[in-house]
Amino acid sequence: MSELNALDQYLQQSQPNHLELLKRLLRIPSVSADPAYKDGVRQAAIAVLDTLATAGLETELIETDGPPLVFAQSPPVPGKPVALVYGHYDVQPPDPLGLWKTPPFEPSERNGNLYARGATDDKGQMLTHVLSAAAWKAVEQQLPMQVKFLIEGEEEVGSEQFEAFLARPEAAEKLACDVVVISDSGQYAPGQPAITYGLRGIAYFELHFSGPKQDLHSGSFGGAVNNPAIALSKFLASILDEDGRIQLPGFYDSVKPLEQSERTLWNELRFDDEQFAQQLGVSALLGEKGYSTLERRWARPTFDIHGLWSGYQGEGGKTIIPAKASAKISFRLVPDQSPQEVALQLQQFVDSHTPAGVRVEVIDLHGGPGVVVDPHSPFIAAAQSSIQTAFGTAPVLIREGGSIPIVAAMKDKLEADVLLLGWGLDDDGAHSPNEKFKIADFYRGIRASTHLWHHLAEVAG
Repeated sequence: MSELNALDQYLQQSQPNHLELLKRLLRIPSVSADPAYKDGVRQAAIAVLDTLATAGLETELIETDGPPLVFAQSPPVPGKPVALVYGHYDVQPPDPLGLWKTPPFEPSERNGNLYARGATDDKGQMLTHVLSAAAWKAVEQQLPMQVKFLIEGEEEVGSEQFEAFLARPEAAEKLACDVVVISDSGQYAPGQPAITYGLRGIAYFELHFSGPKQDLHSGSFGGAVNNPAIALSKFLASILDEDGRIQLPGFYDSVKPLEQSERTLWNELRFDDEQFAQQLGVSALLGEKGYSTLERRWARPTFDIHGLWSGYQGEGGKTIIPAKASAKISFRLVPDQSPQEVALQLQQFVDSHTPAGVRVEVIDLHGGPGVVVDPHSPFIAAAQSSIQTAFGTAPVLIREGGSIPIVAAMKDKLEADVLLLGWGLDDDGAHSPNEKFKIADFYRGIRASTHLWHHLAEVAG
């Protein structure tokens, strides 16, 4: 264990350096959803590549039809398992900019937190593993096992290029591993780390309701034509019934009932509905009837509307019947539900619910299935030891409601186990204005990752 003591000392001394490296990466506006940020996305890829090379790893920039993939690896260690760290250098759009207290791409320290877009999702969390590898190379000259890295630039928009790469014949050999390590989730609560053993999937769509060939005067034509904005509103409202159940045909056919053992495990976790509502700034919680808040968030499918637009948006009034109304929507899915099947179910629902006088176009934007892994694997046991050392508290086992669409594809293609180790917090504001990452958790994450390579190396390869 003397090597771990030496590594801990190195990490303590390197904290200012590590924080500055994160700030440099956060200054790069790598928004994958907006072509205006194309140069920033590539700049972030190069920055990650350079950081991995500086850590002493063999690196490669894999060009694609979109943002490049960053690959790196340490030398093989005979008889030891191989880990693949997956992460992403792209970030969500910073909008609405007016709600940020400081500019999203100018990292700012306040009250022990680092504020910037991508701080927790996923630049800060991803970097903890890069810096842990660098620590091993600096102190011990080598890692105790082979660690590979695949950092992509399209996770926030569906991982199209990584999926295409994963389908290539050479990908399985290049990325071959025993366990995939991902830090793009969160702790259960402040001071209570967690290991996530399940994620929901997602199916994301855009809807366009079209009516008249152009905007019409509502006084002259109101009452004579179907208003696309009203038609869209009624349609969206019809997707959920009064009990919060999704009305698409066959939607629940593949949804397995929750195991009683899981329900019991989650009921034992500290969770207060009233406190949770207060944290979110809402007066009450709402969801599918018959399930607890944690069950609805982690293990039940849900429907949400992400954006609505139609008609006049300027100052004052303009009395029109808009020619078009649109929405962005998604369904969070549980394991065994297929995004492709949900797309067909949505189209069937549209076909049977399209009112007279409007046309509906459904655009399938992206999707990915959910995943559940064995919570009793030796890799999870290794992670539990590492996290307890770094955070001073044993991690709890949870599922998460978010989606990392590529996880299921990696699990199947590479036939590897998956470790989902989150250092972030629920109130970090991922995808929201004023996104942050607790600086102490950033340091703890680096330490947990550093110890993880030691404990994973003791698992039979």
